[in-house]
Amino acid sequence: MTAYREGWTLRRRVVVLLSVVLLLLLGLAAAEALVAEKNRQNIDAVLVKTAPLQLQSQELMSALLDQEAAVRGYAVNGDRKDLAPYDSGRKRERDTVASMQRLATDYPDVRRELAVVEQRAARWQADVAEPVISTIERSGPEAGQALVTDQTRQQFDGVRAAVDQLQDEIGLVRQQTADRVSSTSNVLVVLLIAAALVVAVAGALLLLSLDRILIRPLAALAGQVREVAAGDYRHHIEGSGPPEFRRLAEDVDGMRQKIARELDEVREARERIEWVNSQLQKQAEELTRSNRDLEQFAYVASHDLQEPLRKVASFCQLLQRRYAGQLDERADQYIAFAVDGAQRMQRLINDLLAFSRIGRLTTGFTEVDLNKVMGDVAAQTEAARQFADAELTWDELPVIRGEEPLLTNLLANLVSNSIKFRRPDAPPKVHVSARLVGDEWEISCQDNGIGIESEFADKIFVIFQRLHSKDAYPGTGIGLAIVKKIAEYHGGRVWVDTGTEEGTAIRFTLPAPPADVEAAPATDGDEPAAGEESTGDPAATGDGAEAPVGRQPDAGPGETAQGAVRDGTTGGMKETVG
Repeated sequence: MTAYREGWTLRRRVVVLLSVVLLLLLGLAAAEALVAEKNRQNIDAVLVKTAPLQLQSQELMSALLDQEAAVRGYAVNGDRKDLAPYDSGRKRERDTVASMQRLATDYPDVRRELAVVEQRAARWQADVAEPVISTIERSGPEAGQALVTDQTRQQFDGVRAAVDQLQDEIGLVRQQTADRVSSTSNVLVVLLIAAALVVAVAGALLLLSLDRILIRPLAALAGQVREVAAGDYRHHIEGSGPPEFRRLAEDVDGMRQKIARELDEVREARERIEWVNSQLQKQAEELTRSNRDLEQFAYVASHDLQEPLRKVASFCQLLQRRYAGQLDERADQYIAFAVDGAQRMQRLINDLLAFSRIGRLTTGFTEVDLNKVMGDVAAQTEAARQFADAELTWDELPVIRGEEPLLTNLLANLVSNSIKFRRPDAPPKVHVSARLVGDEWEISCQDNGIGIESEFADKIFVIFQRLHSKDAYPGTGIGLAIVKKIAEYHGGRVWVDTGTEEGTAIRFTLPAPPADVEAAPATDGDEPAAGEESTGDPAATGDGAEAPVGRQPDAGPGETAQGAVRDGTTGGMKETVG
């Protein structure tokens, strides 16, 4: 790893800058909090203390004036009712003084002036008001009026002057408090401006720093990367700025070197692929030529080889009919061997041709009703079933997409094999059923025959593989290979169910139409679908009723089973070779 020269990383620079800004802002915030608290206290003093004091001083003056007016009115009229304002004024005076004393706790000058007002009011009440009232009560209004002189009026003017002095003191305190509110407000504004300046300066410094240590190195690195992206994979990428960017540049350059190496490998691989493609092209051309040769061979096998075989078989049969009994027993045996060999060769060629044509000669997929197909299969296997006293039944089968001739061939092979490989002690019973499993139809062909050992379950689908000699069970060994090829051609698969207790169950799948899948109930795929036969009786239908072959049209009188594959469809029937 390259040793980087000493320097602050981008993270460290940003953290230091943000830390300084944060400390400044925290200090300004603390100062603002203190000033704001002081400002709040001053505003409270103006609104909650000095303003009410000013109002209450006026209330105090009003109470004193009411007392003085009540005393003079009583001195004139002598009516006791005129003294009611005097009593209420004294009560208002006491309440107001008590309230002002509570509000003036922090203002000693105001409390001092309030005490002066209180003393002068008490002296006036004791020297003037109370004597006048008592004199009038004793001697009448005239005696009381004699006591109301200019001297008593001057004494009350002293009370009024004390109240005025109190109001002036309260106004002075209020003004001082208002000045402090203005001062603290100005300090708050200054602190806010300072905080804004700190943020602005920090932002400017951050932008300048980012431009120098982030944007410029990043733009230079991006320019070098674009040169590499444009195709110059040999361009060396070098970074600048903080250590992170220099490490990033080294990583990107390492990636460039790796990409350059891989591109070299890709070019070499592409050259090898082109060479392989050329070889594959040659092999494809060779395969095409080989397929043409195979098609030519199939044509020859189906035409040129058939004619000599038919001639050999025909003349051997004529020789057998004409000279039967005229030659010795060994000669008759030789002729029979020749006839049988020619017929087996003809069947083998036909089966090989049928196997090779699957998927190559196609008529296209159409909607195929498997119930109709089973009717055709029943017609094709009519003779074999009558010979073996076999019973063929099937459930309601679906409609799928496929080639009808191939599906007929598939089911005919399965039914014929079930009839062929029967037990000698019981008439054959063959049952065909279907159930929907996921998005596939699973078709089963169940019989009560000799069965198949589990170790041979896969071997029977291999072409020319036989489990029995041709003397015991005739055939070419191609029938089940044709079944497998047809099922796979239709997108399915075929297998032997080795779990059956009796006989053989061969199952194959076919893709289900989307409509069948959507209409199917949400059932477990392991459970039999509606209409499926029970496992106990392979000839029983899903609802307990049998679907006899007679419900589908069989071959009419005089008709033959056309297109039957020899292995597994003739069921041991004897052919007449014309």
